[in-house]
Amino acid sequence: MFVSLGNHTFQPQSHPGHPSLDPSCMVLLVILVKTFLNILMIAIGRKDTHQSFLEYFCVSVALIDFLLLGGLSFIAYFQDFALWGIRFTKYHICLLPQIMSFACGFLHCPVFLLAGLDHYLNISQTSKVSRFCRNIFYFFSVIFIWIAALVYVLGDPVINVSLSKHGLSSYQCPFYVSIQSYWLSVSMVGVLLVVFGTCWSEVPALIRSLRIASYMNETALYFPLAPDWDHMVICKKQLLIKLLICFLGTWFPFVFLQIIILFLDIRIPAYVEMNVPWLYFVNSFLIATVYWFRSHELKVTETVLYMDPFVSWKFCFIPFTIHHMEQMGKAEAVTVC
Repeated sequence: MFVSLGNHTFQPQSHPGHPSLDPSCMVLLVILVKTFLNILMIAIGRKDTHQSFLEYFCVSVALIDFLLLGGLSFIAYFQDFALWGIRFTKYHICLLPQIMSFACGFLHCPVFLLAGLDHYLNISQTSKVSRFCRNIFYFFSVIFIWIAALVYVLGDPVINVSLSKHGLSSYQCPFYVSIQSYWLSVSMVGVLLVVFGTCWSEVPALIRSLRIASYMNETALYFPLAPDWDHMVICKKQLLIKLLICFLGTWFPFVFLQIIILFLDIRIPAYVEMNVPWLYFVNSFLIATVYWFRSHELKVTETVLYMDPFVSWKFCFIPFTIHHMEQMGKAEAVTVC
């Protein structure tokens, strides 16, 4: 059963009919898996990308989850102790993730909008701020966002009543589901389905003409260009197809997972939903969106092309930066996934 509470929903994480499931152990296990995935995604991402607000936020999420895991493990081991005048018991193993659930639940839309604005300014190259100053701004912005979210959560009387009401019982540990993340997921999946439907007539021809090769130590997908293609003009529909192929080439399993979650109406705790894989997925979506909307005045530079740790967008634009196409023989558009 779910109980609505503002921006969130409540559900017990286990039931009295299953006494073998210790809620505190389940919470620790979930945070352990999440922390591992966070660190893994940051480790396997490309390191030659230009820094963005969302990358700093991803690092902050990974760091907070790691500290939360360490703190909860310490509480689980000692179970009842006092630190700085505060008594910690097994109850806090559920209380602290509940507080993080509220904080994370309120951050989805603000982070999405700030990351989109950041990519828009960087890709449009309208900001003249130096890279060092930009990184300092990202660092303090992330700290401010987390502090603001926690202050709001701890100062909200409705949330405080809910936290005090749903304590840790023998077999239950409540969690909260963010409405913001649900609607963000619905919107992004909806946009992808609309784009796929719009480009569906060109997809079979592109698949038939697909060739796989190696370019500068990267696996590249080559698509022959139409005879009337003008390399001086970026066709928005051609670019849209390339961006879609690049995006789905990397994130199709994640998109499929999102569709399954939405279709089955699976409720995921807010402190689990705010994870690094999800944020990198949002990052790629935002970059592709800004690329397409700014394609008519896009200046293709190293800063613009190397912004995503997981998707290579550069070959969507390289043909538009080559000015001596006649020396290449048959012109080809290149897309790397």
